[in-house]
Amino acid sequence: MKIKSKTPNESVSQMMELVLPNHTNTMGKLFGGKLLEWIDMVATLAAKRHCNESVVTAVMDSVEFLNPTNMGEVVELNSCVNRAFKTSMEVGVKVFAEDFKSSVRTHIASAYVTVVAVDDEGRPTPVPEIFPETEDEVRRFSEAALRREQRLKE
Repeated sequence: MKIKSKTPNESVSQMMELVLPNHTNTMGKLFGGKLLEWIDMVATLAAKRHCNESVVTAVMDSVEFLNPTNMGEVVELNSCVNRAFKTSMEVGVKVFAEDFKSSVRTHIASAYVTVVAVDDEGRPTPVPEIFPETEDEVRRFSEAALRREQRLKE
């Protein structure tokens, strides 16, 4: 059975989280580990949208914490499958925080997450090809192959 190919846009996923006291350190700043959990979750959503299978996280690399996030701010996480390989997918995640008092929206983190599709027995299973349509999708598609090549070398 041939798997239907998809576009990156079909995998786009978004989450919103309110930063509460149990998400913060003693300075009232969002724990990095909590943000990593949310990044993993939104990457999983995009990957599941792409392949319609169960998925597991294989690698989280190039996580960049750019700005701190305060208690009471809202975190917006955006994800999309950049490229699909045989059984794995690279998902790009971009994260923003918004301070409702000032209406300032800040880019707080970016990450690349490699997610593997698995069958009911937990074995890797093929995923649909991805066909980028826009110039930005083509760029992300190409860059994902370079990152994968580098990961495999390491």
